[in-house]
Amino acid sequence: MEEVRLAATDDGPRLAVLLAQSLGDLAFLRGGPTLVGPLTADELLGRWLAPESATSVFVGSYEDAVVGLLAVTTFTRPGAAGPSGRIEWCYVEEDARGVGVGTALMEAAVAWCAELGCVDIDALALPGDRSTKQRLEAAGFTARLLVLNRRLD
Repeated sequence: MEEVRLAATDDGPRLAVLLAQSLGDLAFLRGGPTLVGPLTADELLGRWLAPESATSVFVGSYEDAVVGLLAVTTFTRPGAAGPSGRIEWCYVEEDARGVGVGTALMEAAVAWCAELGCVDIDALALPGDRSTKQRLEAAGFTARLLVLNRRLD
């Protein structure tokens, strides 16, 4: 059975492993290296878990094993009627996919944003990452903007 909860301090080592796996996967996706830049798993976790951070990290487990993570934050969109949420990261181990952990993580993020009074929530999908796009659409997200980038070096 899948379960979702806020990350605890002792989850750090397991989250670092999951995040490192995710970063490894991103290296092979179009736009992945640009999205993350030179940040390491420890740097991302440090930023998300800092006491002053506006980000919450959820862990997803299946049969009592932590197999996924999701980082969600709030921000102020210019001219908006209230705060917005943004899913910064969502990852479920490959062997644990398809059992509802990703869906449960998304639901937790949406509920967290709603509790904080957010008027909307964003999530990113890389070009060609059809499975992420389909997962987000299944959770009620719709594409509203495609951002293109050109390097100038």
